[in-house]
Amino acid sequence: TFFGSRFTVINISIKPTICLTLHHVDYLTFDFYQATKIVSAVAILSPNALLLALSDALFTNVIRIQSFLFSASVMAAQRVVIRSPILDRIIRVDHAGELAAKRIYQGQLLVLGKSPVGSVIKEMQEQEEVHLRTFEELIPRHRIRPTALLPFWNIAGLALGVGTALLGSKAAMACTVAVESVISEHYNNQIRQLMAGDDSDKYTEVLQVLKKFRDEEIEHHDTGLHHGAEQAPAYALLSEVIKAGCRASIFLAERI
Repeated sequence: TFFGSRFTVINISIKPTICLTLHHVDYLTFDFYQATKIVSAVAILSPNALLLALSDALFTNVIRIQSFLFSASVMAAQRVVIRSPILDRIIRVDHAGELAAKRIYQGQLLVLGKSPVGSVIKEMQEQEEVHLRTFEELIPRHRIRPTALLPFWNIAGLALGVGTALLGSKAAMACTVAVESVISEHYNNQIRQLMAGDDSDKYTEVLQVLKKFRDEEIEHHDTGLHHGAEQAPAYALLSEVIKAGCRASIFLAERI
């Protein structure tokens, strides 16, 4: 059996499972009271013994449950949601960047998946998927609007991955080195930004995420070098073009 407000649902089983949001606990409490009255009315009109028993149980426990919901709302209110323009930009652009990185590796796997470097690319892609999922969790938690350029990043990342892979495995690795060079530098800049203020303590969780992901991007960069990135055709030109594209995309994603 279940009932709920416009935003929240309660599943009633042996032990009630309650899904609460910060702003809508009051809706939940009100709707519990309304649902109690509805069940009671139906029970009066129906000879169904189960409904009568449910009605009695609801009325017996309504004050207790409403008290619990109030306590839960107080606990929810104690969870501070950090909002700041800096954090908005950081999470927005990093979410977009990790989506693009995932798509780059997916594109490379379409071409090089069965080659000797296929397993290497696959491993890096899986790490980028973890990064992406983390930012997908941080966006709603901090109530941040994703960039409007997500469709562009989605297509551009795949195109870059396929395009460089078609030039050969070394060109694909050159792409990895260029992208991860910009991204690791970008993460370092973000870490310095968050640590520069007097309130850096409130960014502890985000800082830990950024530092971990930066270290993994550096590993990807070094992996690319180890697999012959610098031996790619026109390596210097290819690298600079990709880096310029990454920096331009970062600039736009922070603002749009």
